[in-house]
Amino acid sequence: MINAEGTRRDTIAMGASAGGVEALIELFRYLPRALPASILLVLHRPPFYETYLPRVLGRYTTLTVVEADDGMVVTVGGIYVAPRDHHMMLRGGRLHLSRGPKEHRFRPAIDPLFRSVALDRGRHAVGVVLSGMGSDGVLGLNTIKSHGGLSLVQRPSDAIFGILPAQAISKDHVDGSLDLRELGDALVALASGEPVETVSPPTVSR
Repeated sequence: MINAEGTRRDTIAMGASAGGVEALIELFRYLPRALPASILLVLHRPPFYETYLPRVLGRYTTLTVVEADDGMVVTVGGIYVAPRDHHMMLRGGRLHLSRGPKEHRFRPAIDPLFRSVALDRGRHAVGVVLSGMGSDGVLGLNTIKSHGGLSLVQRPSDAIFGILPAQAISKDHVDGSLDLRELGDALVALASGEPVETVSPPTVSR
């Protein structure tokens, strides 16, 4: 069981890569309009053409999906999407965008968001890694945990591309490895300060 102490985990930092759009579309179906949390989302995106990602995701959720602007205030019930070719970070409850160096060959990258959320929100944060390739977000999950937050991943067998969540499991003692319906239920409970029974992460071959 996690969150037995009843902490409200109301800042959800989420990262995904290949197969991530499909995972997000399904996950968002399980999140209610009254979700008492904000979601900060990095999806690896091509820098050279517009994908209209917030508009696409907004068709599948009752939450408000927006592309982040520099200095934007984060509020409960919003989903904030990192824009193409910009890292997104959280500082003092506001979003900050940067065209700093790529990480893991990506901009936006997941790790800068996760690191900033760990520092800004501490034990009130949840890091979530969904379908993808590579290892972007793995070190960031460790940082969230080291600051008292929780780390959850999509179960690798449930993902279109399970390499990224499997990397997180192998390199971090994640708090749960869940399918998307379970993950949605867990995020709702954690945002409300309720304890969650999680599935033990499976053993991943190194």
